[in-house]
Amino acid sequence: MKEITERQKEVLNFISQFTENNDYPPTVREISDNFKISLRAVQDHITALQKKGYLTQCQKRARSIRVLTDCREKESKTILEKVPILGTVAAGKPLLSEENFDGYVNLPEPFVRPGKSYFALRVRGLSMQNAGILDGDLAVIEQTNTAVDGQIIVAVIDDAITLKRYYKEANRVRLQPENPDFQAIYCQDVRIVGTLASIVRTY
Repeated sequence: MKEITERQKEVLNFISQFTENNDYPPTVREISDNFKISLRAVQDHITALQKKGYLTQCQKRARSIRVLTDCREKESKTILEKVPILGTVAAGKPLLSEENFDGYVNLPEPFVRPGKSYFALRVRGLSMQNAGILDGDLAVIEQTNTAVDGQIIVAVIDDAITLKRYYKEANRVRLQPENPDFQAIYCQDVRIVGTLASIVRTY
């Protein structure tokens, strides 16, 4: 597609915006009035834009200008997800219950992705420090009940919550810490409530 001049781009953008706002395209006179230029000058711009493949126009019909290529710069919209923080999780209470709610944190991409559900937990202890997860960090968790070997998960075991690396073994599940000072947890029954999506750290 051929390059267009700055003025042609302004005319094209005006037609695009006018059509978006009104659900119909502008007339040649409306374009003329907007730019304070002659009808002939407007028609010359339209003809040039037609030749370059940016729009079409039917000469025998009013409001027949149709934009083929919208050149307006699209605003990049930052996705902000309002993620609930679950503070101290008391034994016996469901992880996502109101009793555990400790406010929200607004997170943009890539901490969160559209179409996914998240919650956040405050990390306590150093059992995952070799994975770069430190005491006081905010762990952002994607809600899911499945995981693959090696993923860091939030698991519920006997009503207790733990953040560990998940491994499925022959007859059991191993929840592996990332610190040699801590022992692995072995269990038959583990309920996965999420996988680690990201870590937020403040200083």
